[in-house]
Amino acid sequence: MAEQNLIRQSLLEKVADLHSVPDGAYNLRENGKPAGRRSTGEIRIENKEGAPGIVVTVADGTKNKSVHIPVVITETGINETVHNDFLIGTDCDVLIVAGCGIHNSGEEKSAHDGVHSLVIGENSKVKYVEKHYAEGVGTRSMKPKMTVRLGRGSTLDIETVQLGGVSDSVRETVIDADEDASLVITERIMTSGVETVDSRTTVNLNGKGSSARINSRSVARDDSLQIFYPAINGNAECFGHVQCDSIIMDRAKVRSIPEICANDVEAKLIHEAAIGKIAGDQILKLQTLGLTAEEAEERILAGLLK
Repeated sequence: MAEQNLIRQSLLEKVADLHSVPDGAYNLRENGKPAGRRSTGEIRIENKEGAPGIVVTVADGTKNKSVHIPVVITETGINETVHNDFLIGTDCDVLIVAGCGIHNSGEEKSAHDGVHSLVIGENSKVKYVEKHYAEGVGTRSMKPKMTVRLGRGSTLDIETVQLGGVSDSVRETVIDADEDASLVITERIMTSGVETVDSRTTVNLNGKGSSARINSRSVARDDSLQIFYPAINGNAECFGHVQCDSIIMDRAKVRSIPEICANDVEAKLIHEAAIGKIAGDQILKLQTLGLTAEEAEERILAGLLK
């Protein structure tokens, strides 16, 4: 039991930066079951009807508040799909911290598929952080899905991080942005061994003055495979920018397929993609500062994924 508690705490620190029970609203899920919950006056968390998961309702005018919804799996053979809905009111400023950590020490597959729906009211500001981490010997799978309706004048900052241990991951995100809404997505991924990642993001800029920036950074090592499909559809006078930067190492494979589609004469859309190995002169420069070749390599990778 003591060892299980240590594993649980380690996973919570990695995926949600939690060292103790968080302030404010939270919902903890462990090994396929609810493991703790707190609602507040501004943020209400309730069970979702008809499916495993929760409904998080944020009242109009809620400012400088947070909600944590981490998931940890420490037993082998746990396979679950959880549906979470977020209803964010108007004129809010909130932080959502989601994440999943899996420790699989057995031979059976452990998997968590999180299906998230966000409806964000007008003139609200939301920061959404989602970290995925896994460890162990058995298969560790995560397949997150997210749909977002971004209301008029609202902003959404999404940070997704997957820096190790997930055997296979399929990430699907679809976002619809209304008038004057703005979106920033920052994706950081590292794979090694024979891990695979398939990341698909579609942003529909439907309202005049809407904007989106997608920034994907990744490192592929060993025999891993990464596939990226970021797409922005400009359906009104809008601005969109997609940038994908990947470092490839060893025998890994990376496919980056950014897409921009203008359906309005006033849509301004840009895409960039780069895949390459670490430049020798970068390592040499750091070696002149006293680092070994291995230390220089790790420093460069950490800088890309920062």
